[in-house]
Amino acid sequence: MTAAITAFIGIGSNLDNPRQQVADAVVALRQLPQSQLVAVSPWYRSAPLGPGDQPDYINGVARIDTTLQPEPLLVALQDIENRQGRRRDIRWGPRTLDLDILLYGDSTIASPQLTIPHPQLTLRNFVLFPLCDLAPALQLPDGTILAELLANTPAAGIVRVSDGDQVP
Repeated sequence: MTAAITAFIGIGSNLDNPRQQVADAVVALRQLPQSQLVAVSPWYRSAPLGPGDQPDYINGVARIDTTLQPEPLLVALQDIENRQGRRRDIRWGPRTLDLDILLYGDSTIASPQLTIPHPQLTLRNFVLFPLCDLAPALQLPDGTILAELLANTPAAGIVRVSDGDQVP
């Protein structure tokens, strides 16, 4: 039997009732095969980074324990996004749902389909704040201590809006 790996999944939405989108995503993550949803961070509202005039995002992070390998996990997450109306028309454009594998154990992966840790992980306060809520003592695969990284991350443009599983 394969041992479960702890993975952290970034969750974000800014279209079609983002609060409901992230709530539905949590329900779907609970139903992932070969996986158990362990925890969901508080939710944060953040300003969009992408092009054009977009609504604010609702963001959070989920911790799962899974025996799925990274690529099948990615496929399962993209299936959830697609079921919730995700379109990939504009890079960093508005979206109904974005699910990103932020970390997969202590793995470092660079393939055409997948990069882990997520390549923008250390640059996005809307990822670092909720990730630190779940795992403040976490050490990234390159040895960086998450809490130290967060201490140097500005909180501009991000507001905590609710606790854990509850959607704002």
